Amino acid sequence: MTSVLIVDDQQLVRAGVRMLVESTDDLVVAGEAAGGAQAVELAARLRPDVVLMDLHMPGTDGIAATASVLTRNPSTRIVVLTTFDDDDRLYPALAAGACGFLAKDVEPGAVLDAVRRAAAGESPYSPAVLRRVVARAAEDWAGAERRATPETRFTGRESEVLRHLADGLSNAEIAGRMHLGVTTVKTHVSNLMTKTGSPNRVRLAVLAIQRGLA
Repeated sequence: MTSVLIVDDQQLVRAGVRMLVESTDDLVVAGEAAGGAQAVELAARLRPDVVLMDLHMPGTDGIAATASVLTRNPSTRIVVLTTFDDDDRLYPALAAGACGFLAKDVEPGAVLDAVRRAAAGESPYSPAVLRRVVARAAEDWAGAERRATPETRFTGRESEVLRHLADGLSNAEIAGRMHLGVTTVKTHVSNLMTKTGSPNRVRLAVLAIQRGLA
């Protein structure tokens, strides 16, 4: 059973997410927090597997709360809940340790999928948000291109994995597209991170854009 902590300053949002999580057999709501400070306290006490973290909250915001939660419980997986005007906060949230981000206007099933993927060690991203982040990050993270110099060669399959990463596909979705096992895809992603010095899938997606692969 995967436990979920819901963090949002809007009660209606929390109630909606709670109802969604409680409709499943494999997920359970560990608790709710209306702000960042409360989220840090509850995460330390309840030790949830996954935190759904709003970014824009009064007082301690989602970025500071993410950093504090992970300082105390590094194994906690934090998925950021974002709106269109939160783009400037996504980079700091990723730097603070969030494993992915999810647009608040996605289909309900996508929220459950993101929680399950996060709990499984993946990095769930809303494809539309990922494209915006990648487009804005390509110049800011030009260092990734310098680390992956022209001498850094990718195999054909690694290049294909990069293209799919830039589209925001999960490991399972990539495996289906490429007719590979999920474990094999995870190995390719890990190898790509090692080759390029990329700390996460967003940086790999930026690299795919820079290399003209997506």
